[in-house]
Amino acid sequence: MQVTRRRRRAAGDLSGLPGRRTGRRIPLAVAGVTVLGLAAAGTAFAQTQQFGSDQVGQVTDRGQVISSNQYIAPYGDRLVLQKGKIMSSSVSPDGTHLAASVTDGGMALSIVDLKSWKVQQYVGNNAAADLRISGNSVGQEGPTYSPDGSQLWLGQADGYTRFTVKADGSLADPKSVPIPADGPKHALVGEAVFSPDGSTVYSAVNGQNRVVAIDAATGSVQHSWAVGNAPRDLAKVGSKLYVSNEGGRPAKPGESTVNSYNTQVPADPKTAATTTGTVSVIDLADPAANVTSIDVGLHPTALYAKKNALFVTNTATNDVSVIDTTKNKVVQTVNTQPWPEASVGYEPDAVTVTDDGHLLVTLGRANAVAVYRYTSPQEPVSYVGLLPTDYFPSEIATVGDQVVVSNTRGVDARRATNNAGHATHDTTSSLQRFTLPSDRDIKSQTDKVFQQNGWTGGSVKVAKGTSHADPVPVPQRLGDPSTIKHVFMIVKENRTYDQVFGDIAKGNGDPKLAQFGENVTPNQHALADQFGLYDNTYDIGTNSAEGHNWLMQADNPEYTESSAGEYARSYDTEDDALGHQKSGFLWTGAQAAGRSVKDFGEFQSMESKPSGASWQNLYCDAKDMDATGRSTAYPIKTGSAIPSLNDVSVQGFPMFDLNVPDVYKYQIWNQDFEKNGPANLNMFWFSNDHTGGPASPSAQVADNDLAVGKMVDKISHSKYWKDSAIFVVEDDSQAGLDHVDGHRAPIQIISPYARHGVVDSRYYSQITMIRTIEQILGVHPMNQKDSAATPMRGAFTKTPDLTPFKALPNRTSLTDGLKTPPSCGVDTPAPQNPSAAAVPSTKVPADKQELAAQWDDWKSHQRLTGPGAVPDYANPAQMNHFTWYQTHEWSKPYPGEKKLYAPKDVPGAYIPSAESDG
Repeated sequence: MQVTRRRRRAAGDLSGLPGRRTGRRIPLAVAGVTVLGLAAAGTAFAQTQQFGSDQVGQVTDRGQVISSNQYIAPYGDRLVLQKGKIMSSSVSPDGTHLAASVTDGGMALSIVDLKSWKVQQYVGNNAAADLRISGNSVGQEGPTYSPDGSQLWLGQADGYTRFTVKADGSLADPKSVPIPADGPKHALVGEAVFSPDGSTVYSAVNGQNRVVAIDAATGSVQHSWAVGNAPRDLAKVGSKLYVSNEGGRPAKPGESTVNSYNTQVPADPKTAATTTGTVSVIDLADPAANVTSIDVGLHPTALYAKKNALFVTNTATNDVSVIDTTKNKVVQTVNTQPWPEASVGYEPDAVTVTDDGHLLVTLGRANAVAVYRYTSPQEPVSYVGLLPTDYFPSEIATVGDQVVVSNTRGVDARRATNNAGHATHDTTSSLQRFTLPSDRDIKSQTDKVFQQNGWTGGSVKVAKGTSHADPVPVPQRLGDPSTIKHVFMIVKENRTYDQVFGDIAKGNGDPKLAQFGENVTPNQHALADQFGLYDNTYDIGTNSAEGHNWLMQADNPEYTESSAGEYARSYDTEDDALGHQKSGFLWTGAQAAGRSVKDFGEFQSMESKPSGASWQNLYCDAKDMDATGRSTAYPIKTGSAIPSLNDVSVQGFPMFDLNVPDVYKYQIWNQDFEKNGPANLNMFWFSNDHTGGPASPSAQVADNDLAVGKMVDKISHSKYWKDSAIFVVEDDSQAGLDHVDGHRAPIQIISPYARHGVVDSRYYSQITMIRTIEQILGVHPMNQKDSAATPMRGAFTKTPDLTPFKALPNRTSLTDGLKTPPSCGVDTPAPQNPSAAAVPSTKVPADKQELAAQWDDWKSHQRLTGPGAVPDYANPAQMNHFTWYQTHEWSKPYPGEKKLYAPKDVPGAYIPSAESDG
């Protein structure tokens, strides 16, 4: 049976998903794709306004609503995997099984029987695994079957785990095949391919910028070749081995570079994105020969060879390079931009060619497979259309006449659990299979893909020349005047809507899941009452690594999606060129539009503090700064690896560090505001609502609440208030449960032009918020995601209400839970509202003190404080249980459970620690 690797019927079965709801059907006209510079016109419906008040998880006649401004309704048959996200997959040589590496669900591998269309085996270090292995780290590529199907090699952080494949397709006898670290650089292996006889395994050693030949029997390295930066995929054609180098070629002397895993790679100094992409060519017939290189597009990822053609998906330039392997020359570039409105952000990430001459390319961020007619390397392909997939397709293969697609995020974070709510780490993945339909049917499916993505002609309207339009809060065209001149974006950490606003009766909240209600967050509650409550808004990311990218880039680039199985090259990608899109960031777009920018901590990657800068001392310092106007006694230095961000960063404002109170950060900003005023775009990272610092969770959230309340108070009593808008958003919502969806998060829009006092239940997301900011400031959208998003015009009114906001004093002691009180004394809070839930006590009951001590010991190892603090280093399931126990006085089990657990016994999702390479 023929099987080709790499990367139905009616729409897939959506039964079993909660919240089934039927939406209104809106007609959609056919739209096309640009191929080789030939563009077809796209036409219109109502962009992402199509969601109305639909909620994530609901199923409409367009498909299931997901958190990324999209519907999903895959073509063909669907199989949902309940153990996390698929990172990569391979089909066995006989076509009977598929091996998928997975993450964020407690496993490392899923083995699927393609005939029965069921998961046959789970492999991982989880107690529920059918086969146990030592670790769950998985790389961006693989797993790989041997030519005879008797072995399977799984790439991990420090080499491979080799399995024996049994007659029934299941795995047994795991053995480690280590590749030593090179100083600080672990192997972080990418793809592996076998020699035809199965005696040698060629491995892309991603973390060390080399390819090695490994003896398949002994595991010894026989040869090593230096290649480009971040080698990822391999393809063997005759005696040639081709290597996709995601970071491009090595840097030349004097060239602009940015770091990526301790290697300086060629990168643009403004966008900090890579500027080269290459495919290395190794001559296996002459191992001593020089490795040659072929220039391709940016971020070359998947390779697929057929006859004399090698196909290379370039995820950052949104195209496919076709290399004639007889000449080692690019002879054709296939543009995979389906929508003329935006050239960036589709992220082709897998490719295959069928025997009947169809080129199939998965477009990860578009939830689609692009289909082309293909005859030969030199003959230009012809575009056929698109087929809809589930969330983020990442691999594609043909098995006989069937096409099999692996979808990284499946049906979004809708994993079946026993919890009385949803969490972002309830991640799923899925497989879909279909027989390729006729070209005519493919073209009809294209309509669905356009509709599901909100792609419509004219979505990005730009004013031509001098605009004479009357100023409105959110202009119709980019460049038209806005009544808003100063935008403040305050980024917080990790809370769901229900955790903060579940106690507000007029919104769609669940009070049973509220952990930080009115007496902990009086300012957030007062702001929601005065300026509007938004109870159907979603953060897209699962965690901070993704969330800050969605806010700064309106996308989580494919590199970060595909590296989630290890998070070892980088976690937050502020310090990694591979995580940056070529179209830049929100701040570079603002600068290109002639707007001024100030950054206070957001997306920064470096911090140093003077000795003595403890939480207690900084808390007292903040009180002194407030009383006297003196500068800080503990100047903190921060910075960014991205030159353009460094240029606009205000010194002294800390990045993520739970040893720094947010009220201290407020004072740093306040002094700059009083002296210099605001920029047009002002970005902030107020992160203490993450919890895990020295004070209790309620105290840290109250600290965050007070700092934001005081900031709004200050702006609203200033001369800038009349033309300001403040957006308050979480980077993600992973820290707890929500009864609607784990991605639902609190958001606040605070402005004289905000619709005061309303409850707005329309579907919004971080993407629509970013598009709103862009529209106000005249910033061109960065990619297809924010280009397709509808600005939140309905959240604003043309008639301003200039009533300022008066910050409320904290009702929770900011020093609650400290083991050592500050020298300036403990904080005395204001009286609580007796009609709201009381602030939980930090006193641990006698029968729970041993358990609490185990959790305190666990916490001490989670890298939550200091200059080396890492957002989300802590296992999220453990962190969420710990916070729940503390906010319920160690008396109430986590929702859906019957008892309190010690850290090592917590059930649920698992992700590897950030920066697990140490």
